[in-house]
Amino acid sequence: MISVTMDMVQYDCPYIDVTDETDVSFHTMHWDFNTAKQKLETRILVQGDDRGALTNGLGALQEHDRMLEFELLSRRGDTAVIKSFIGQTNAMRTIREHDGYITGPFQIRDGSELWSVGFDTADNTDNALSELEDGNDVRVESRNATSFEEYLDVIQHLGAAKNVIDGCRELSETERDTLTKAVEGGYFQTPRRATLGMLADEFDISKTATSNNLRRAEGKLLERVVSVLPEVDSEDALIGK
Repeated sequence: MISVTMDMVQYDCPYIDVTDETDVSFHTMHWDFNTAKQKLETRILVQGDDRGALTNGLGALQEHDRMLEFELLSRRGDTAVIKSFIGQTNAMRTIREHDGYITGPFQIRDGSELWSVGFDTADNTDNALSELEDGNDVRVESRNATSFEEYLDVIQHLGAAKNVIDGCRELSETERDTLTKAVEGGYFQTPRRATLGMLADEFDISKTATSNNLRRAEGKLLERVVSVLPEVDSEDALIGK
């Protein structure tokens, strides 16, 4: 499989138009393309810069001339979940005509959209990207060939990956910033390029406070990593690693 991540501006997509006009972003939670009706059904998380921005964004999307159906499922503060239907866009048609398929959620903000797309062959990939440039503004962020074994490895370890991601979300802003500075500064390298004192100076706090922040961050992440090791080991054994 050829995996392509691209940043794309579609000139016929209502979601992109709305993020270009209002301070909202869209993150797809579920999507399904109905080939018979040529309609894309999506359930989308909508986030506004504030409550007013969300109201403006939802209103603009509902009134867009390419929006076929719109339903507000829930709303809380500056965040909402919607169900919507749009017709097939030029980019969607091009990818489908070259046997491409979506491999990740759409992320739409500031007038452009991040797509994760898969193709079975390099020729399909090249032809699709060439045609996409005719009707859209496309920038390829990454392109990688993924073997069946590598793809299977990712699928089988989704649970373990989510567990580690949840651990990252448990970090406080201070813990996250401290750990990031430590890694970027070379604190964990041998020999160390950054000392505890240098990290403390970065945050203008004592070395003791810096050490505590760092140890809490390490503890939260390592606890998650250790908890998924048995799962990874058992799945590796099943595929003969």
